[in-house]
Amino acid sequence: MFGFGILTGLTFLPLVGAAFLLTQKGEDEATLRNIRWASLLTTLATFALSLYVWAGFDPSSAAFQFVEEKNWFGSGLTYKMGVDGFSLPLLLLTTFVMPFSILASFESVTKRVREYFIAFLVLETLMIGVFCALDLVLFYLFFEGGLIPMFLIIGVWGGKRRVYASFKFFLYTLVGSLLMLVAILAMYNQAHTTDITALLKTDFPKEMQTWLWLAFFASFAVKMPMWPVHTWLPDAHVEAPTAGSVILAAILLKMGGYGFIRFSLPMFPDASVYFAPLVYAMSIIAIIYTSLVALVQEDIKKLIAYSSVAHMGYVTMGLFTLNPQGVQGAMFQMISHGFVSGALFLCVGVIYDRMHTREITAYGGLVNRMPVYAFVFMLFTMANVGLPGTTGFIGEFLSLAGAFKANSWVALFATSGVIFSAAYALYLYRRVVFGALEKASLKDIVDLTPREIVIFAPLVALTIYYGVLPGQILTSTQASVDNLIQSHTAFLDAVKFAAAAH
Repeated sequence: MFGFGILTGLTFLPLVGAAFLLTQKGEDEATLRNIRWASLLTTLATFALSLYVWAGFDPSSAAFQFVEEKNWFGSGLTYKMGVDGFSLPLLLLTTFVMPFSILASFESVTKRVREYFIAFLVLETLMIGVFCALDLVLFYLFFEGGLIPMFLIIGVWGGKRRVYASFKFFLYTLVGSLLMLVAILAMYNQAHTTDITALLKTDFPKEMQTWLWLAFFASFAVKMPMWPVHTWLPDAHVEAPTAGSVILAAILLKMGGYGFIRFSLPMFPDASVYFAPLVYAMSIIAIIYTSLVALVQEDIKKLIAYSSVAHMGYVTMGLFTLNPQGVQGAMFQMISHGFVSGALFLCVGVIYDRMHTREITAYGGLVNRMPVYAFVFMLFTMANVGLPGTTGFIGEFLSLAGAFKANSWVALFATSGVIFSAAYALYLYRRVVFGALEKASLKDIVDLTPREIVIFAPLVALTIYYGVLPGQILTSTQASVDNLIQSHTAFLDAVKFAAAAH
């Protein structure tokens, strides 16, 4: 494709769809229908192309695959793309979730329809770019660029306090990322390259590692989001349109975890070991504190948003155990959370479209009028709790197993989060779905439409399938996880040897 490889085509295909939408002028029904279907077909074509990449991927190799490299405007920088066992599952998650977000917006979005779908397609390009970039500057451009369409999605199509929420989201993430930009400049000054594959082999001085780690941590901790820099997330979720919440929970939060596993752990191993207790402490506080905060929420979206912060606590804890179970568990938890939290926000969107309220007290007894919806909501609630047989169990179990190997006290405190998540999730489900149908406003509420069933069916299938047979995901990440652990172990052995020599 113009001298570029398949990853470039995959990354920029959504932009082609966005360019087509720009030609669709007018507000008549036929034009709006064209816009909606063109957006959906673009995301489906992107997903199909990502499956082609997956089919050609060799999971037994830890090396970057499908690598393509070009000089960038003769500036000394390189345009370099590639995927490995860490980036490919997240890339597939992105292309898989996008069509559901587009389909969920078919009827709920009625103003500035063209601009809305263009924002989502541009966002998809930037998200895919984050997971494919093999150059630090390119990664930073994609990473930061994703802020702009999400800022617009919340700020233009959000709820009553949308402007406040969008600015809070933008400023929090931008401030953290500015420190990362300074770190990127320092790394370039030290290594004279921004090529990620070269930087992975660069041995940064011990003191420099500490500052670089902190700078990257500032950016990724906000993006995850980790406690105490999580406060932007509940506001952003509550005000974002349904599809915006789905993308935010399913994909954008994972960029922080991907950043840790791509940069912080392999490039700054000394600092990662040094700061691991800090990450454990922040993860445990996130798991326990935000679960307790979720228990007292009256807004359904806010409750699920706080549960996302708690579940991301398992990811950061698992990553910094630096053993195979912990890192595998963290990777699996990110994929699982993408399915489950995205589906939960779609569940909230279904009843919000009908009743135009997210207050828990406005509902009750929905099982009497919406039995199919009650089943779908129950399945994803159970997956969110970590019920065996769903993807939620695999990720949490492996993360906790890794934590137990690293520090049994960390595992003990983190396990309490499983009990708390059961408390808030089942409490929410009981109040919304069970009981007598007493509220007059709910008497005429209708069950899932065929379009909504089409959205939920694949998510239900994969949540159960990968909960029972997780091997496919675990195998695709295995070689990369082993490579990360081996290089980390080799580093620690070298440090011990140097200390013994002195």
